[in-house]
Amino acid sequence: MTTAEPGQSVELIIGGMTCASCAARVEKKLNRMDGVTATVNYATEKAKVTFADGVTTDDLVATVEKTGYTAALPAPAADSPEAEQADELKPLRDRLFAAVALAVPVIALGMIPALQFDFWQWASLTLAFPVVTWAAWPFHRAAWTNLRHGAATMDTLISLGVVSAFLWSLYALFVGGAGEPGMKMPFTLIPSRGGGAEEIYLEVAAGVTTFILAGRYFEARAKRRSGAALRALLELGAKDVAVLRDGAEVRIPADQLAVGDQFVVRPGEKVATDGVIVSGSSAVDASMLTGESVPVEVGEGDAVVGATVNAGGRLVVRATRVGSDTQLAQMARLVEDAQNGKAAVQRLADRVSGIFVPVVIGLALATLGFWLGNGSPVEVAFTAAVAVLIIACPCALGLATPTALMVGTGRGAQLGILIKGPEVLESTRRIDTVVLDKTGTVTTGRMELVDVLLAPSEDRAEVLRLAGALEHSSEHPIAAAIARGAQAELGRLPEVEDFGNVEGLGVQGIVDGHAVLVGRTRLLEEWSQYLPDELAHAKDHAEAEGSTAVAVGWDGQARAVLVVADTVKETSAEAIGQLKALGLRPVLLTGDNEAVAAKVAAEVGIDEVIAEVLPAGKVDAVKQLQGEGRVVAMVGDGVNDAAALAQADLGLSMGTGTDVAIEASDLTLVRGDLRAAADAIRLARRTLRTIKGNLFWAFAYNVAAIPLAAAGLLNPMLAGAAMAFSSVFVVSNSLRLRGFRPLT
Repeated sequence: MTTAEPGQSVELIIGGMTCASCAARVEKKLNRMDGVTATVNYATEKAKVTFADGVTTDDLVATVEKTGYTAALPAPAADSPEAEQADELKPLRDRLFAAVALAVPVIALGMIPALQFDFWQWASLTLAFPVVTWAAWPFHRAAWTNLRHGAATMDTLISLGVVSAFLWSLYALFVGGAGEPGMKMPFTLIPSRGGGAEEIYLEVAAGVTTFILAGRYFEARAKRRSGAALRALLELGAKDVAVLRDGAEVRIPADQLAVGDQFVVRPGEKVATDGVIVSGSSAVDASMLTGESVPVEVGEGDAVVGATVNAGGRLVVRATRVGSDTQLAQMARLVEDAQNGKAAVQRLADRVSGIFVPVVIGLALATLGFWLGNGSPVEVAFTAAVAVLIIACPCALGLATPTALMVGTGRGAQLGILIKGPEVLESTRRIDTVVLDKTGTVTTGRMELVDVLLAPSEDRAEVLRLAGALEHSSEHPIAAAIARGAQAELGRLPEVEDFGNVEGLGVQGIVDGHAVLVGRTRLLEEWSQYLPDELAHAKDHAEAEGSTAVAVGWDGQARAVLVVADTVKETSAEAIGQLKALGLRPVLLTGDNEAVAAKVAAEVGIDEVIAEVLPAGKVDAVKQLQGEGRVVAMVGDGVNDAAALAQADLGLSMGTGTDVAIEASDLTLVRGDLRAAADAIRLARRTLRTIKGNLFWAFAYNVAAIPLAAAGLLNPMLAGAAMAFSSVFVVSNSLRLRGFRPLT
């Protein structure tokens, strides 16, 4: 017996479901259990169940089995290789191929009088019998199981229709006049109003079975394709890894890695798990996780993510996260949770599907009674009733939302966009304002050397060479920015002697025989090194714009001022343009002063700025905008953004940010490119449009087709073909989301 902690969640694999009404029945039974909340998804064939203390997974499985279906906990990925998964379609494929081979001649004989030789009807019976019994057995078995549990599903409708057509044909052949030699039977798209029991419906019984089997097969294949992105994501990780043990490399399975282990990543190999580089430098290709095609340069101390590819040199990495804690596993979990969820529109469809089948059976009986009551021949009444049974199956309703969700969220994962749940899709449609945190979202969040202000007669290269060398010995972020800028421009920097850190003021040391000072002007003034007036004015101007200005002097004289600032990302202006094109009003939110905020906003094209906001005030800023009647999306990346992300109507976190920000958001953008925000909103909106289009088609199809069938204007075989087509259409329409492309 498996026990559970209060509020524990589990995922169950549900077997035996054949339509949305099956999923609705299982969900209803589970939710009737005390302390249980369940969501059953027909497309993914999974149930996500939250259950309280006192309930066990065995209780959940037993409840599902009492309902007439199977339930099991998911097997580890290693236990279900792709080859085995592919074989799931084999029984269905075998029945379909056999049905096609046998049903085609039956349909041809029933539709084309010229082919109807003497005793053709008996040949049709011989060919149709295995189709109606063996090929249609899954429908009959499911209908019988549901009947024993006092329920009716789509299989009930199919089984009733097929068996009714077959039994009528047996009656006509053995009791009526249909078995006579030389009997001819014309075929019409609209059922015949002729009298007598000389007509057989073997082509209907065989044709409906074949069409619906074909629909189920293509639907199953399409459902597998719609989940392919998630399976590809789960399979991205490295299978084995070279771990360092006592200085030697030992090859072990990647799932045996532990936090703290050091492992080697050679050029072309995948990084086995999330970690920090201990030694080596390289370029890492993260395109399979982030959608970003340009490899990122990494070196000692940089973090790397599991499943990315080492495109350059040899790396030694220390594992910091393993197993289910890695970014890849978290991404897969987010995608799967989203696929298992249900949007509000899908819950409506589920409720309709749950009551649809009994209503349809009632309509079929009413149709039969109406035609018989009007004095019409029995076969006319029978044909109309069977057509109602077959045309009304609510398959497409059950597939409309989950297939689009599976494809949309899977495609998003491939592009580095993680959609948390189906309710997020509704939010993206309504938002009209997008609030952007400045640091790390619009800007890089990292200080960079942006300008070198020189005293008269000073050489820029010399200033950078001496100041860069001295700052390279410091760990301060501003020093690191200056050192990076100098290295990028000059390459290798000279060594430093007698390096010293003057707390709160700057650094000093000897570089190439020069006594160099870098830091606040006060540090230089203590050594009687004063900035010339024009340099002092330039420094004040830079600081007024929100930049950090650092003075440089050597050999008794102030030589330059280095300007360091948090720079705007190259793609931010383009991203703002894309957000505006989506009808969104961008707002810049920052704790920096008005001057800094205004400068950044002007650079990227944002007209509305909220500046000098404390971290706790970000929530109030979002609330204020909501109070003005706006529907707000918030984009951020830091711990101080988490509360605002949660408060916003739609929260988008940059995946380069903190775990707490990602947890609080509705959409996660794995790469730190703001253009991904526009792509995410476009994808979510397109997925929602696809869902609504699917639901419209499914509802419109049933609303239009049932009256035609009841009026006797639809041949049952064509009804079966149309019903199968509707399901395949809905799934195929969802698969179009796989073609979604980012704007960049």
